[in-house]
Amino acid sequence: MGTPTQEAQWVLRAQCGDRDALELVLRSIYPSLLRYLRGLVGTLHADDVLQDVLIVVARKLGWLAQPELLRPWAFRIASRAGFKHLKRERRWPRDDAGLDDLAAPEPPPPDELLAALSTMEGISPASRAVLVLHFQEELSLPEVAAILELPLGTVKSRLAYGLKALRTQLTQNGRF
Repeated sequence: MGTPTQEAQWVLRAQCGDRDALELVLRSIYPSLLRYLRGLVGTLHADDVLQDVLIVVARKLGWLAQPELLRPWAFRIASRAGFKHLKRERRWPRDDAGLDDLAAPEPPPPDELLAALSTMEGISPASRAVLVLHFQEELSLPEVAAILELPLGTVKSRLAYGLKALRTQLTQNGRF
């Protein structure tokens, strides 16, 4: 993985038509986007969605006005593609009412539990997206809100809901 400065230079070179730089850009964001999409859409569909995301990134890279914002921009594209895939698969939850009233708890779940997120049915894709971006990709809540294009309060609510659902699932399975 390149540094943000190095990635920004690759973006600028790719925007000028350098195919090697484009390949470096795509290779640098590939692992993070794959981890994120595995948590969001599941391991089975993550590769297909990621392929679509990388195509969009390659086609629209010339429109990225601030090269240093490559990763948030790519995560936003991945979020949209992941949610679109979930809607198409009819796995999107229909009701998130009342989530804005929940407070976000502090302690993060262990890494092995985050890795199992994609297999847990009781956690909504919206909450999974927040959990994966915040804990696995180590992004701040304001960064997660910017990537998902949501108010900060909604991100906190989804984080709280996701952690609560994760704890409930683990308690039921005897893992907590």
